[in-house]
Amino acid sequence: MDTFENFQYDSASSYGGMSVVDDTSSVYTANTTNASRVPVDLESLSITDDRSFTSSPNGHSHAVHNKTPSRNAIDEDFDAVLDDLKDEGQVDLPPHACSYCGIHSPASVVKCLICSKWFCNSRGNTSASHIVNHLVRAKHKEVILHSESPLGETIPECYNCGSKNVFMLGFIPAKSDTVVVLLCRQPCAAVSKDISWNPALWAPLIDDRSFLSWLVKPPSEQEQLRSRQISFQQINRLEDLWRENANATLDDLEKPGVDDEPQPVITHYEDAYQYQNIFGPLVKIEADYDKRLKESQTQTDITIRWDLGLNQKRVAWFCLPKLESGEVRLAVGDELRLKYNGGLHKPWEGDGHVIKIPNNVSDEIGLELRRSEGVPTEITHGYTADFVWKSTSFDRMQLAMKTFAVDEKSVSGYIYHKLLGHELEPQVLRTQMPKRFSAPGLPELNHSQMYAVKSVLQKPLSLIQGPPGTGKTVTSASIVYHLAKMNPGQVLVCAPSNVAVDQLTEKIHATGLKVVRLSAKSREALDSSVSFLTLHQQVANNTTHVELQKLIQLKNEQGELSSNDERKYKALIRQCEKEILGAADVICCTCVGAGDPRLSKLKFRTVLIDEATQAAEPECMIPLVLGCKQVVLVGDHQVRLR
Repeated sequence: MDTFENFQYDSASSYGGMSVVDDTSSVYTANTTNASRVPVDLESLSITDDRSFTSSPNGHSHAVHNKTPSRNAIDEDFDAVLDDLKDEGQVDLPPHACSYCGIHSPASVVKCLICSKWFCNSRGNTSASHIVNHLVRAKHKEVILHSESPLGETIPECYNCGSKNVFMLGFIPAKSDTVVVLLCRQPCAAVSKDISWNPALWAPLIDDRSFLSWLVKPPSEQEQLRSRQISFQQINRLEDLWRENANATLDDLEKPGVDDEPQPVITHYEDAYQYQNIFGPLVKIEADYDKRLKESQTQTDITIRWDLGLNQKRVAWFCLPKLESGEVRLAVGDELRLKYNGGLHKPWEGDGHVIKIPNNVSDEIGLELRRSEGVPTEITHGYTADFVWKSTSFDRMQLAMKTFAVDEKSVSGYIYHKLLGHELEPQVLRTQMPKRFSAPGLPELNHSQMYAVKSVLQKPLSLIQGPPGTGKTVTSASIVYHLAKMNPGQVLVCAPSNVAVDQLTEKIHATGLKVVRLSAKSREALDSSVSFLTLHQQVANNTTHVELQKLIQLKNEQGELSSNDERKYKALIRQCEKEILGAADVICCTCVGAGDPRLSKLKFRTVLIDEATQAAEPECMIPLVLGCKQVVLVGDHQVRLR
């Protein structure tokens, strides 16, 4: 009997990811039992004809009278064949098919100008259209319509300034009913004085997370039913794959190891090894993503303005276009590598750390180079900037979780079980309570703040929560003051951000305690309100080590020391740092900074973590595994205990 396997067809119209033929003109070729091909004219197969055709063993067809199938039955069979072919991968989609679902109606797809991939205006199984999903995930902003769309091959751009950022673009109807004007929201639409349109009528091109239908037509319901079904999770994984391989497809998600989901985070863990086995892969995923992101942010053709800092180090000032567009994230302390490979100077490259990022005053970035020798300061054009990725923070998270699992003395038994979510009887610490809960140099505490301080001093694990403006910083500083006075050893104060650490450091210093602010090496050149409390500044201002002061002065004057003097200088620095840290009442640093090797020999009985809700659990684990027996977590109203 004739079958419709491997049939050939002519594409007459677009139909949701499949090409559909005109059943009155196209000719199919059917396979017969003897492998010969007999053309069958579909015009002769009228649905009113009560005959069907079968093949005899010799390959000839003969008519058999049978009940005429209904039109719906024919359509269902035809749809089933197309679906089977689609599942078997025998239908090739056109180049402009949606990279997510395969819909390829020219009126319903647009091309991303950054990655040259096509996406449709269908939502599928997600809350946003596929094109908007991609633009948001990939941080792309420019598109072009299909050449066969009603508006032709058009790039939406601002009529006034030429901006192509679709998230900023909108339209204003002109006085002519058939014309609309595209303008960006700021500043063009706001300041436009053209009498041909009314700025008050401005409306965005993207509404309810999809393009307006007159610009990009939503696919029909039939097209969406026939399209490839893709989940939000698959979209996220596909976007991640495209960062490594721009030609990756959904089929690549089926490869071993690609689609493996990490174990879900739970609220109760059997032991620290299970905790490490769950959070370890998550930290690695985050590290891999951060590395790909940093390494993809290379900037070329940069113009540099060279300067000499007060410390006699070379400083490069330049602008990054991707930073202005929001495609690049940059923070003070990040490391960049400048390169020059032009013909005006021999190839050169130099590493440095960011000392200034763009603000309201200037769009320039300041990069202080580690070495000033051989810098081609006479060349100002043609440089390339690469982000230098470092795994320090992720390595410290992994090490902290490993320490938590293998070192029984890393935390107290009570803290260990509470961190794993085990049910325990509440403990009360035996301690001599202070007569006055407000700390010197700080504002007087109100009733609720005094109650919080009193409660924290008696518990091994405490949580202080409250919205902004409720005095959490003053309360935290008061708690640290009393903990430092009541317990032996230093108190370790941490937060996920340097800004939060500096603010709390300033408050604690006002109480009269000896405070040391431990900064990362890359941030030592930065100025802040607590610079005089930083460890490197206290070392530089230390007057007890006369020989060290001479070497510091010599290095500042000459720029470098001899090998013998350099070894002596580093040894004296380490000795001085150890003395200052040992004499401190409170040491303040970021959560990741708590993994600094200079703190590895110290044990901290008491740890306070501010802005705890803004830090990941493995990040908070870094300060806790330094011998913690009493923990205070401070955060806003979104903080939740296990």
